[in-house]
Amino acid sequence: MILMKQKLFVGILLFVGLSAAIPRRIGQAEAAGYTGTIGVETSFSYRLKIEAPVVNVYSESNIFSGETAKVYGSQVYDVRSYDDGWAEIASDSAEGFVRLSDGAVLIEVTRETVNPEAVLREKVVSYALQFVGGRYVWGGTDPHTGADCSGFTAYVMRHAAGVSLSHSSRAQAGEGRKVKTPKPGDLIFYSNDGEINHVAIYIGNGQIVHASSEKTGIKVSPWNKRTPVKIVDVLS
Repeated sequence: MILMKQKLFVGILLFVGLSAAIPRRIGQAEAAGYTGTIGVETSFSYRLKIEAPVVNVYSESNIFSGETAKVYGSQVYDVRSYDDGWAEIASDSAEGFVRLSDGAVLIEVTRETVNPEAVLREKVVSYALQFVGGRYVWGGTDPHTGADCSGFTAYVMRHAAGVSLSHSSRAQAGEGRKVKTPKPGDLIFYSNDGEINHVAIYIGNGQIVHASSEKTGIKVSPWNKRTPVKIVDVLS
């Protein structure tokens, strides 16, 4: 038993040692909490299915308001609104309010739609995050071999979105539309002594990806670790 415990302990130490020795792979987007779903928008609506043989339709949501029509079993209607046991429907054959307790049920309908701009922004973020862990090289324009802050943003925007930017953070600050609130894919600018000297890409959740410095390379950081001085949209 003692020998088995010793082997187990040694095995745990070996596993921990190997895990610590495995280098971080470049492009681990999960490090930023990135889910890759910003291009999909989900909406909900309701339909009304008539289950009783016949159900009355009223002009208002009470049984004393007067009947306007009748609807019949197995028919399904779009719902304008529902509240307190009543559903408002509208169709060529019937318009008004149906009491659910009379023999009707609500069916929830889920729709997923794709926003083209959001898809583009998602593409930019995903493309940029693959370079996390790469080198910072002053004057560099290719994150595969090393890039500085504006070289990184220019490369990502050109290859992920077909947007051409200058190789200068100050110049890039004037090459888009200034906005107040950042969306994923927007450029965030920072300054030193009043002059813009750094640019990053906003990736959502209060974070940016940027070519930070020679010491830290391309990394993910909180977007307000330094005070942003300008936000620019070059994708809309």
